[in-house]
Amino acid sequence: MLVKSVMTANPVTVQAGTSVPEVKDVMTRNKINTLPVVDKNGALTGIVTRADLVKSTPSDATTLDMFELSYLLSKLSVDKIMVRSVKTVGENETVEEAARLMADYGISCLPVMRGNLIVGIITESDLFRAFIDMFGTRHAGVRATFTMNDKPGALNVFTQALAELNGNIVSLVTADVDSPDSRKVTIRVTGVSKEQVESAVGKCSGVLEDIRNV
Repeated sequence: MLVKSVMTANPVTVQAGTSVPEVKDVMTRNKINTLPVVDKNGALTGIVTRADLVKSTPSDATTLDMFELSYLLSKLSVDKIMVRSVKTVGENETVEEAARLMADYGISCLPVMRGNLIVGIITESDLFRAFIDMFGTRHAGVRATFTMNDKPGALNVFTQALAELNGNIVSLVTADVDSPDSRKVTIRVTGVSKEQVESAVGKCSGVLEDIRNV
């Protein structure tokens, strides 16, 4: 699955000269917490979050009155508080690479680029939805997790056993385990019973960790 298939296309953006109150208003009206900042040609120059807006506001201990405070904020443009070093991802990158970047850098979204232009934005919520789709979560059936030998042909033994039972694989995901010779498999299947899936796991010498009707 590629980033362009799950991102929000044509995201709301603001220009570098936009004032802080205007940025806050844009976020509120669009119910978003992050805004890419672009120049007059649409090229990405930074990103601003609600947290950045909060940090730009004087503390409660300030001696400024409301009118003075409003005046100062109206003169403060977003380019003065935005983050300039922005992690981005290409529209044809994979969703798992986008997830890795977010996890490694502790960020909740990534502007999606086509060359120098921003064409979308991908957020943690977008990745959650992709995760749901990849695991076939909305499909009823049997879900099983088991560990099996990580060697050529081992997985084929399991899937062939399911095919012979007329089972339909909705999703199949593998993951690393502590042993380099094994892999963990999570599968969701329709058209077969728990007992039949258990039998297929046994044929590939898998060690069942969890199995349930979902």
